[in-house]
Amino acid sequence: MTDHLHHIPLPTGVTLAAAVAGDPANPPVILLHGFPESHRTWRDVIPDLARDHYVIAPDQRGFAGSSKPEGVENYTPDRIVADLIALADHFRIDRFTLVGHDWGGAIAWMAALQRPDRIAKLVIVNAPHPLVFQRSLFDDAEQRASSQYITAFRNPEIEAHVAGIGIAGFFDKSFAPHVDMTKVSDAERQRYIADWSQPGALTAMLNWYRASAIIVPAPGETPERPAFLDAPFPPVTQPTLVIWGLRDTALRQVQLEGLDVMVPDLTVTKVDAGHFVPWENAPAVIAAIRDWGV
Repeated sequence: MTDHLHHIPLPTGVTLAAAVAGDPANPPVILLHGFPESHRTWRDVIPDLARDHYVIAPDQRGFAGSSKPEGVENYTPDRIVADLIALADHFRIDRFTLVGHDWGGAIAWMAALQRPDRIAKLVIVNAPHPLVFQRSLFDDAEQRASSQYITAFRNPEIEAHVAGIGIAGFFDKSFAPHVDMTKVSDAERQRYIADWSQPGALTAMLNWYRASAIIVPAPGETPERPAFLDAPFPPVTQPTLVIWGLRDTALRQVQLEGLDVMVPDLTVTKVDAGHFVPWENAPAVIAAIRDWGV
């Protein structure tokens, strides 16, 4: 894939950098990355999809080459869904296949629920359904323990901590232990460090967690249970493929339990990978998407 990026000013008030590949006459696919990455999450997936699709992979707001507005309020999920729809409008795309990993998958779930007029098919890669995830944080001790990093990322002191150890130190201590570093070249490591070192970048990325309404109880805590956890929840109506890396230590397989109730037209494909599936095992992601019919 090329590193040439389009810089697209959107009516939502941000400019998104985006990799664009393939023929605009072909069926459109939009790829959404998660934390703490960029469009390069999809670096090994884009070339295959671009053979017969029009592929757009943005850096989402707060990340890499895109705008990093100040203020937690600028990172609420509704604003990021609005970015997605505005991006599709910019390219004159009506209905499209939406693919999301990690935080990109969280946005993809929300977009599918809120804008079924625009999202034709949904592909989720290691990103939990919002209701299944929130329930698991109350009901599953292992998932609750694995999600305490969210509380750490919301801590207003974390930027000072990172300043103390340096961005490279943050990479080595907070990111590298959770990924397959045999798949991350030194050049790719330097890309991460350069992206995270931009003014305001670290705070912008962390603001995704701070702006989220997700409740993360402490281990052993017994908080009041929100009524919505046991109330009816709207189904995802699109055909949906969930690709799940089985070695993910942050998001446990409990995220797949009961998912078929929320997603009537569901296909689940389990693959050998950790959390960062799109580059840890890109061939498996491509094969799952192709076998499913994209």
